[in-house]
Amino acid sequence: MGSELGVSDEKLLAVAEHAESPHFTDDERRALAYADAITLSDRDVSDEMFAEVLEAFGEEGTIELTAVIAWENASSKFNRALRIASQGLWQRAE
Repeated sequence: MGSELGVSDEKLLAVAEHAESPHFTDDERRALAYADAITLSDRDVSDEMFAEVLEAFGEEGTIELTAVIAWENASSKFNRALRIASQGLWQRAE
């Protein structure tokens, strides 16, 4: 989906290093760090992080972002438990 919207393979491949990558805006880094804090069991959303996300995206944007992250987490857990393989929606360009 991202590549169909014009997101480069280089940027998609840099998601894991979003904090240091020059390919992301401050808001993109903030959203990805928020997603990590929600998703990774060794992290949590601090009050400071939540305040930054709320300031950057507003109340509606924060709710939408949180809902999308939660949905993707639930989908991932569901698919993994049922042994549903990746559909290969994004393949690296050759």
